[in-house]
Amino acid sequence: MSSDLVAAATEAVRAAERIVVLTGAGISTDSGIPDFRGPNGLWTKNPDAEKASDIRFYLGERDVRVAAWQNRLVTPAWTAEPNPGHAAIVELERRGQLHAVVTQNIDGLHQKAGNDPGKVIEVHGTVWFTRCWSCDDRRPMVESLDRVRAGEDDPPCLVCGGILKSDTISFGQALVPEVIERALRVSDECDLILAVGSTLSVFPAANCVPRARAGGAQVIILNGAETAMDRYANWLLVGQIGEILPALVETGD
Repeated sequence: MSSDLVAAATEAVRAAERIVVLTGAGISTDSGIPDFRGPNGLWTKNPDAEKASDIRFYLGERDVRVAAWQNRLVTPAWTAEPNPGHAAIVELERRGQLHAVVTQNIDGLHQKAGNDPGKVIEVHGTVWFTRCWSCDDRRPMVESLDRVRAGEDDPPCLVCGGILKSDTISFGQALVPEVIERALRVSDECDLILAVGSTLSVFPAANCVPRARAGGAQVIILNGAETAMDRYANWLLVGQIGEILPALVETGD
């Protein structure tokens, strides 16, 4: 990758006034959170774990839920720390350039890094809370994990006795319309969209890129490999996110 390409993209970031950052799993791998289908992905190493992410299996098979609760006890999200890529996005906010973060991640690392939670749009939900499938009761995940540690292998909802799951969007589960509408709206409003660590193949979140481009925004795509939206990029950067993103934002200045 040429230094001229990085320099041009850096100048575009410097000049932008309303930046939307769209993030995928690739920004969190440097924090020790594996992706799902990569060579070291969660589902690559443990195909049975994918069943827990399918709402049909999760609701229909108690054994799947029991295994899911055991996996939740040891998820790296609880101890993961933000990396320089996350810090670079916080710097954009500090400088008043960040319009919003649209994230496909469920790890909460943007908020942990220091981004205003009000600017973070979690299109696939968050692992830090539970939600009851029946009555919609929502509360911190730690409360249910404490119950699992105390001996409950499939803790039911304390309000109605229904099935609890993490407050994330599973396969086969409807997305939250208001969340998706907001993600697309901020994409319409930005003057630059920076897509980081996403294959841009999961919809509707991937639609943020063509929506932003159609609205006149410039597009920077930064990922470790090619994406499904490379044709929309004004600047296509392939490489190590934790190194390139801080350079784009000039966090060393």
